[in-house]
Amino acid sequence: MNYAERERNPAKHLPSIAMVVLLHIIIGYALVTGLARRVVEVIKQPLETKIIEEIKKPPPETPPPPPPKLAAPPPPFIPPPEINIQVPVVTPPPTITTVTNVPPPPGPPPVIAPVVAPPQPAIRKNYKAISCPEPAYPRQLLQAGTAGQVNAWVHVTASGSVSSVEIKSSSNRLFDREVIRAFSQCKFAAEGAGFIADYDIVFNLKD
Repeated sequence: MNYAERERNPAKHLPSIAMVVLLHIIIGYALVTGLARRVVEVIKQPLETKIIEEIKKPPPETPPPPPPKLAAPPPPFIPPPEINIQVPVVTPPPTITTVTNVPPPPGPPPVIAPVVAPPQPAIRKNYKAISCPEPAYPRQLLQAGTAGQVNAWVHVTASGSVSSVEIKSSSNRLFDREVIRAFSQCKFAAEGAGFIADYDIVFNLKD
């Protein structure tokens, strides 16, 4: 059985035809009974409309401002307590007015250490030197015809050289100068120790 034959079958369209007939019956009943008029009256009545305001969200709660910082009031001035300190009275020691004129006993006498003199070098009288020039007669005394005598110490070192000439006694200072000049040039034998050569020099006028 094909599609065209199935569409021409009256049994297949029977429910649709029944629904159309039922709808016509309902509409005719409404017209007879005045139901349609009531529906029109209901539609004609004014419609009440209500405007519903939009519900607004409450604003967010703003935190309250912090309380102002108040400076702490200065502490009240409290005067320091008065302290009475008692200064102790110092009694001075008694003054001794008695004066004694008795001198203290003498102490032991101080011990004086003896002064030790350095060892004196050996003194050799008229010691013969290796070489020694004779003192010259001063020209001034020679013209004046003045004679004289000189005692001299010649300090000799360990090597035999002369360190100094010391005039012990003299009749005229002009003789001293010639004696010192002559004996400063003397040469002695080295003995390993120093000594003093003692000389008496006599200045005589020759005929």
